[in-house]
Amino acid sequence: MLKGRVALVTGAARGIGFAIARRLAEAGAAVVVNDVDPAATEAAVAELAGLGVGAVGCPADVTAPDTPDRLVAAAVDAFGTLDVVVNNAGYGTYAPVLEMSDAKWTPMLDTLLTAPFRILRAAGPLLTRPADHVRKVVTVSSVAGVAGSPGSASYAAAKAGVHGLTATLAKEWGRYGVTVNAVAPGLIRTRLTEGRADGVETIDVGGRRTELVDIPLQKLESHIPVGRIGTPEDVAGAVYLLCSPDADYITGQTLVVSGGWLP
Repeated sequence: MLKGRVALVTGAARGIGFAIARRLAEAGAAVVVNDVDPAATEAAVAELAGLGVGAVGCPADVTAPDTPDRLVAAAVDAFGTLDVVVNNAGYGTYAPVLEMSDAKWTPMLDTLLTAPFRILRAAGPLLTRPADHVRKVVTVSSVAGVAGSPGSASYAAAKAGVHGLTATLAKEWGRYGVTVNAVAPGLIRTRLTEGRADGVETIDVGGRRTELVDIPLQKLESHIPVGRIGTPEDVAGAVYLLCSPDADYITGQTLVVSGGWLP
């Protein structure tokens, strides 16, 4: 259903981002793969190309000032246009508010809110051009941005800001044939939520150290109405829905993808 479309997905080399890129590629879209890790980006591009669709990589830190223009240029240079933007790149830092330094606060807003804003500002001239189909924007938020999350004020605040940006752009760009939505995953099994393994408490994300979260997944699983922890593919399916023609009349919404659970 996306044959002939060109999609940009940030943070797309692993986890939720790669699952999204793969789902869009399976539907026929050409994909620009962005990730902060060049080697992982190259591997993701190779796997997507194996599906028989166009795929190019643009390794870059989404917070770098020149990244938005680079991402748009990568799409235009490779495929001539851009139809879908999925802002997914992100990571987390954790501390109670009274212990949260500016060094933990500011990077979250830069990565999770300012970077998507800048990317959409750069992509806007392409997305809002006249076309014979509806163009799509989806930003990955979190249930933390919907319901809050103790110890995650910077993360939750940035994700909540995504909802305001989404609702505003939906109103500004609807007249141009662009839908703008967000998805808010709940508990999803990724390398950032599997907890601390072998005594390792942090991992490197583009030169930044981010904490592995000690989330008691098995304990919380019993509180999820559908009875299981989510997968990256669950999130990818929701993103695909919003990127498909079936969602051409859905805009300005945040779709919670949590199996019915909220913190």
